[in-house]
Amino acid sequence: MPIAFQCPHCGSQTQVEDRFAGQSGPCRSCGATITIPGGPAGAVAYPPAPRGSSGSGASVIVIVAIVVAVGALLLVGVLAALLFPAVSNARARARRTQCTNNVKQIVLAMQEYADQYGMFPPAYTVDANGKPMHSWRVLILPYLEQGALFNQYRLDEPWDGPNNSQLAGLMPAIFRCPGDDTATGATTTDYAVINGHGALFDGDKPCPFNAIRDGLSNTLLVVEATGANIHWMEPRDLDFSQMQCVINGPGGNEIASHHPSAATVGFADGSARTLTSSASPDTVRALITRDGGEVIQGGY
Repeated sequence: MPIAFQCPHCGSQTQVEDRFAGQSGPCRSCGATITIPGGPAGAVAYPPAPRGSSGSGASVIVIVAIVVAVGALLLVGVLAALLFPAVSNARARARRTQCTNNVKQIVLAMQEYADQYGMFPPAYTVDANGKPMHSWRVLILPYLEQGALFNQYRLDEPWDGPNNSQLAGLMPAIFRCPGDDTATGATTTDYAVINGHGALFDGDKPCPFNAIRDGLSNTLLVVEATGANIHWMEPRDLDFSQMQCVINGPGGNEIASHHPSAATVGFADGSARTLTSSASPDTVRALITRDGGEVIQGGY
């Protein structure tokens, strides 16, 4: 009776005649030496020998790849966590520097206007009936290298008249703080003057240098006014009579900026400096007025 057996090396199954029972010889499949069992009763069913599996190898590769990818993501996350504050702070400093430069250019343009006319521009001009017509921002355009835009503007119609309205979207970039994320083409400005009795700007009345009795370096000319929602051509600014004289305070009628805990302001001497949120209302009020008294250095 043929003897059925399984090669313990390669797992192949075959049958041999019982006369070969107990004898050894090469396996027909793998060539390894095998011994034929003693007979049908003593046939031994060997378990399949373990063989290399391409599937298990691929699984190992996939697992290793996943581990490497996860490690790389964790490393990137750690690096991002370490670098983000530094990058964010550097970006904030760059924006504040550019904002300071904007204010500086605006106050220098006002000084050039004053050198030509003997006085700073008024907060706004008026028509025959005393109605505000044009903002100081429009009047200083020629001194900001915006002569072409100024030439398109008509002074014989209101700021929001038929012709001038078409210029609304042409606001010079210098009137927007770099920290303002408003989409390009917006018409609101981040810079204003403070208008009112006792301030350097008082309606349509221009201010000569000799009217600033507490010194040009102690009198505010231009301030950040984020949140005031003032159209750049609109003859409107911060109302001194309604101000609480705080920095970055609530409401839209205060000196406020996109920079945390401070705001950039320009002085009548042509300088641009920073006012911190810790500045007292009395200090801010003294800086706004023409004769508020000399402010102690370091007081703001």
